[in-house]
Amino acid sequence: MGIRRLFVIWTFILLALNGAFLYFLWEGFSFLRLVLLEGLVVGAFLFLGYFYRQVIRPLDAIGNGIDFLKEQDFSSRLRKTGQRETDRIVELFNKMIARLKEERLRSEERNRFLDLLVQASPMGIILLDGDGRIMSLNPSALRFLEVSSETSLVGKRLVDSEEPLLVALGGIPLGESTSIRMSDARIYQGSAAFFMNRGVQRRFFMVEELTREMFEIERKAYEKVIRMIAHEVNNTVAGVVATLDTLHMLFGDNQEENRDIQEATQVAIDRCFSLNRFITRFADVVRIPEPQLVPSVLNLIVLNCTHFMESICRSRQIEIKLDLSDDLPLIPLDASLLEQAVINILKNGVEAIGECGTLFVRTRKDPVRLEIMDTGHGLSSDVERQLFSPFFSTKPNGQGLGLMLVREILRKHHCVFSLRKGESGMTTFCVKFG
Repeated sequence: MGIRRLFVIWTFILLALNGAFLYFLWEGFSFLRLVLLEGLVVGAFLFLGYFYRQVIRPLDAIGNGIDFLKEQDFSSRLRKTGQRETDRIVELFNKMIARLKEERLRSEERNRFLDLLVQASPMGIILLDGDGRIMSLNPSALRFLEVSSETSLVGKRLVDSEEPLLVALGGIPLGESTSIRMSDARIYQGSAAFFMNRGVQRRFFMVEELTREMFEIERKAYEKVIRMIAHEVNNTVAGVVATLDTLHMLFGDNQEENRDIQEATQVAIDRCFSLNRFITRFADVVRIPEPQLVPSVLNLIVLNCTHFMESICRSRQIEIKLDLSDDLPLIPLDASLLEQAVINILKNGVEAIGECGTLFVRTRKDPVRLEIMDTGHGLSSDVERQLFSPFFSTKPNGQGLGLMLVREILRKHHCVFSLRKGESGMTTFCVKFG
């Protein structure tokens, strides 16, 4: 800027000298002196032209290049000045700008591709800002959380969220992965990772649903175990029962003398049949037939199940309160299979209450759903996550078959279901029909 100001000042001085020359010529000064003065002025103008060409124009070119870099304008190019050293700088600058433009285009295409990949990924991705708050979620993550928009979650910390899946993700150590079981029987694989952005560590979480794969693995595993146990037990029980029947018949002639032996053999026979029924119940879990779906009235199925449970509830002083929606549409269901599931859910609610309580049963639409709530002792978060695991039970003598049967029936109907402690404090089993 100093050279440019000096150039302007020197130009004004030369213009002033040229004006003085014209004045002196008008006043009749010596012609020779005036010619020398004018020659000096013309020489100075020529020097100014040379100075502008060699100094000012290269400085302008360099200044324009700096402005292009500041504005990140990678499309413009500098013109050559005619000065060899400066033109080398201009040529180098133009090449650098061209490379920067190519890199920028590649970077934008790569970022656009990554954005499309993240948005289309079946894996849920949750990005946090520098303060550990939710910054963005892709559509898969919103689907796992059953949230239509991310606005309700953006800005929150994972541990402060009301979503159990987000809370579970917040407990994963950085750089590790773990499986997460939810109270709706869904299983997820969660991973915590990070990347560096302008020198700042940014955390993100990846979530993948493994429910179908894990259920299939579990089903094949317990199906094989149950079949092996059932085969061995049934073969053994058949031989033992045949022998006991023979003994029972042999000691049946003299009833008075052999009454104790007869009673003992009869108890053993009954116990064998009980064991056989016990094993059959396990085998029935893996032999659930495919549902025969026909348009059905959900309220009618619910009424049949509650009527079946009335005598049991009455003996325990448990009241059943019904709140059934009148305008439910017909739903494709297998009524007999669904009744088995609903009866098991009601039975679990009765056992959770014990004595003197209330079972609330209601149906709703948009979406069509069945909700069964009980005033029992409730569930801890650890128990909630294991409820639908094979053979898990909170009862002292429980076999863990009831909820596993419910899970398989509802899965075959493509229902979304959950069992958790609701806002009212009551344990709520919710089944949503697709």
